[in-house]
Amino acid sequence: MGERMITFAEALNEALDQMMAKDEKVIVMGEDVGVYGGVFGVTKGLIEKYGPERVRDTPIAESGFIGAGIGAAVVGYRPVVELMFIDFLGVAFDQIYNQAAKMRYMFGGRAKIPLVLRTVAGAGFSAAAQHSQSLHSIFVHVPGLKVVMPSTPYDAKGLLISSIKDDDPVIFIEHKGLYGIKGPVPKDEYEVPLGVADVKRKGKDVTIVATAAMVHKSLRVAEKLAKEGIDIEVVDPRSLKPLDLDTILGSIKKTGRLVVVDEGYPRCGFATDIAAIAASMAFRDLKAPVKLVTPPDTPVPFSPALEPEWMPSENDIEKAVRKTVED
Repeated sequence: MGERMITFAEALNEALDQMMAKDEKVIVMGEDVGVYGGVFGVTKGLIEKYGPERVRDTPIAESGFIGAGIGAAVVGYRPVVELMFIDFLGVAFDQIYNQAAKMRYMFGGRAKIPLVLRTVAGAGFSAAAQHSQSLHSIFVHVPGLKVVMPSTPYDAKGLLISSIKDDDPVIFIEHKGLYGIKGPVPKDEYEVPLGVADVKRKGKDVTIVATAAMVHKSLRVAEKLAKEGIDIEVVDPRSLKPLDLDTILGSIKKTGRLVVVDEGYPRCGFATDIAAIAASMAFRDLKAPVKLVTPPDTPVPFSPALEPEWMPSENDIEKAVRKTVED
């Protein structure tokens, strides 16, 4: 009998279902998460199983329901709050970076904030500039928040379970382009620990550190260039904060070359952070300058003709790899 294959969205749904069945303190809230089953179908069927007290449809008031989730976490619940698009984080920024991120520290460790804020990022659907951004680096910048960004169904389920069990606020970011991909996922409960990267492909010539949907593009480039004798190692951080420095730096030490591929904006972004880490902690291991593959520093275009040109492409990744091999 072969491995069970389910989609990224189904894996997330299964994680929520298993955690809600196990612990009545796990609750879900957000816009359209109940009756509608979530705008991307991740919470489908949960309100029928657990009722409207534990699966709460909220008004379109992000500061209100995210604030309510933080309050629920402080008094012992484990809320999973859905922010429909990461682009809307500004509406509740005070709740996220001034309250959730700081309360445990400011209360001398006496308060725990076991909150998971699930949200959606990524372009590629002509959803325009206000629904297509990848703003994960903003959350990574704030002390007190943990940030998770899975790329596969297996990682999605295991990381969400670990995030729900964690006693600190976790920003759980799902790329909208990954919901339909399938992969092997165990039916039983399991955890993928936060702060542990995964080497998706081993190689000896070039390290690619890539996030979310960019992992899959990088793997396709790696398979293509392998036919020319360029052996690429693809590292998926999975957890952006805490970050697995040992795996990333170990890979750079092995290959001597680094390409970082990320859909976030280029200035003060996750890609520039990894580049800075490489320059400050692995400079003597580098045989060539670090190459970054990111979108340009512009809003995401709505135009179906322009948006693919804006997004990091396999061709962009291939050019960066070839350049660093030549240097």
